[in-house]
Amino acid sequence: MKIFIDGKYRSEQDAKVSVFDHGLLYGDGVFEGIRAYHGRVFKLKEHIDRLFYSAKAILLEIPMTQAEVMQATVETIRANKLRDCYVRLIVTRGIGTLGLNPRSCKKPSVIIIAGKIQVYPPELYSRGMDIVTVPTVRNLHSAVNPAIKSLNYLNNILAKIEANNAGVEEAVMLNAEGFVAEGTADNIFISKHRTLFTPPLSAGALYGVTRNTVMELAEQLGVKVSETNLTRYDLFNADECFLTGTGAEIMPVIKIDGRVIGSGKPGALSLQLIEEYHTLTKVSGAPIYK
Repeated sequence: MKIFIDGKYRSEQDAKVSVFDHGLLYGDGVFEGIRAYHGRVFKLKEHIDRLFYSAKAILLEIPMTQAEVMQATVETIRANKLRDCYVRLIVTRGIGTLGLNPRSCKKPSVIIIAGKIQVYPPELYSRGMDIVTVPTVRNLHSAVNPAIKSLNYLNNILAKIEANNAGVEEAVMLNAEGFVAEGTADNIFISKHRTLFTPPLSAGALYGVTRNTVMELAEQLGVKVSETNLTRYDLFNADECFLTGTGAEIMPVIKIDGRVIGSGKPGALSLQLIEEYHTLTKVSGAPIYK
């Protein structure tokens, strides 16, 4: 595996960062997860736009232009001779001191890894997933804004631990007001009377690229989409429920906190959106090989 680090490719064994990098010491940095399908990088511009928005929010100046980051992403996939893969794009604050002050970091680092990922067991996509709500509350907008895709994912990891302890793969996180925010790594949707509902970004949901794609696909199918505050009650009484994310794609949910959702099987709309999403990934994206 060839890994891009600050303009050079390193082997997996030699791909290292300093122990003084503030990304390691403090989670001081941002990242993106990107997918490539059939020799095309899906929604590349949208992901790079979000990377730069996250960096701007934490006053992190990426030492490359957006066009250069996009090109480096494609070239890293090409260097690894991949057509279908997952890309982890990371920007750290860079090497500094043991002190907290980011001013000690003189040069941010850009790291691009292209490999494989399997977020959830394959059989769950046809059977559906059980999830639970957890006590860990989603970050406040006035603390670490959930819109920032930062290297500090401890908030999400704590919720993931609670999901693991409950014997399920994923958790639903609520915000401080008790409204549904998102999963530990996914956005959440419910369907009621063939209208899709998803928490608004103000509730603590990430600006999900897959979330936006699913909303666009639903509207093309004539399905109304509403961004509205949801409670656990709304989830329990949904006709269908599913999660969305770059790594997860679209994952049907069939049980929440022991309550069966709809028929207890992946619903018709969920399955239709999955099919439309897979169709889109076959024909859309930045070409890797020209």
